[in-house]
Amino acid sequence: MELSTFLGSDAALLLFSGLGLVATGLAIVREIVDAHGGTVGLVQTMFNGFRVGNQTRQAESQVLAGREALRNIEQTVLLDAATAYMNVMRDSAILDLQRRNVQVLQEQLKQTRDRFNVGEVTKTDVAQSESRLAAAQSQVLGAEANWRASQAAYRRIIGAEPVNLRSAMPVDRFSPRSLEASVDLGWKTHPQVTAAQYTVDAAQHAVKVAEGALYPTVTLEGNVTKRWDLAPGSNDQTTSTVLGRVAVPIYQGGAEYSVIRQTKETFGQRRIELDLARDQIRATVVQSWSQLEATKAQIIAAQAQVTATEVALNGVREEARVGQRTTLDVLNAQQELVNARVALVTAQRDRVVASFTLLASVGRLSPQVLGLPTETYDARVHYHQIRDQWFGARNPDGR
Repeated sequence: MELSTFLGSDAALLLFSGLGLVATGLAIVREIVDAHGGTVGLVQTMFNGFRVGNQTRQAESQVLAGREALRNIEQTVLLDAATAYMNVMRDSAILDLQRRNVQVLQEQLKQTRDRFNVGEVTKTDVAQSESRLAAAQSQVLGAEANWRASQAAYRRIIGAEPVNLRSAMPVDRFSPRSLEASVDLGWKTHPQVTAAQYTVDAAQHAVKVAEGALYPTVTLEGNVTKRWDLAPGSNDQTTSTVLGRVAVPIYQGGAEYSVIRQTKETFGQRRIELDLARDQIRATVVQSWSQLEATKAQIIAAQAQVTATEVALNGVREEARVGQRTTLDVLNAQQELVNARVALVTAQRDRVVASFTLLASVGRLSPQVLGLPTETYDARVHYHQIRDQWFGARNPDGR
């Protein structure tokens, strides 16, 4: 369907000025100039099946999903940082315990040799002390290797060498008080779930964009032609044209129907992925909660074990002095004490890391919640800087 209207030059200029106020990126301006005149044209899409609006909403949903993906990465980085910090603290403490164990065993070997020289023990006792000392020295080397590996991981994640580290405290105060509340919070606020929700919205808008291909397209075209020097003594000629077009798709080979079906299948897939994300978060929250509760019990048990093994070691040493215990009994008691102290250090590290893991599983591990004295990146700033940028190839940072 076509409609042509010829107007005077003043009316045409006024009309095009009005069109310029509503022109969008879909408008095409053309200009043709020759030696005897020129033509300026404008093509403005007035309706295209709501595709522009749906494409805009789809892009905004993708932006929001990207923000949630960024927040998830932020949680991962913070959890890795807390884990690296506690690994250094644990391995440093274990290395110190192993070194002190070597010192104790060296003194034990010296006493055993003195007793062997006076005939109180046999050469077997000396050999047992030497064997246990060699094993302890080997454990020191292994603990030192683990400590250096933890330092390297700390440097990779934090970006600085671990210096003057202090004992860390759990962050239970920022987590819900019950398992049910933790699961509910994780379903609502975890970035994996919210990102999946925005992805579902984007897929739904993609279906609407594909369905827009079945709607008519309405365009408005305008031309202004200026001619001069037509003939000696003649006046200049100005012609203005406004033309409306309506294109109704009838059949285009079935491609648009295929795209619609494809986007609907993708939409269904995104909804399944949202359900999967919720199930994964629930499983993660339950696992994190269970680990946190287990570490609390492990610390109590490890502390009791350390206390009991210290009492046992002192008793075995006293009994060994009066001949009621052998050197091997003393060495075994000493090793049990070292193992108990290592278990306590490990449980304390696991306790702190488990609290951070639970906080991350419910989606609350962030600098704002932790109150970290660091500059927070606001993704909305960059979004508003480029949202209405119609022209220009440079980014806001100048690239």
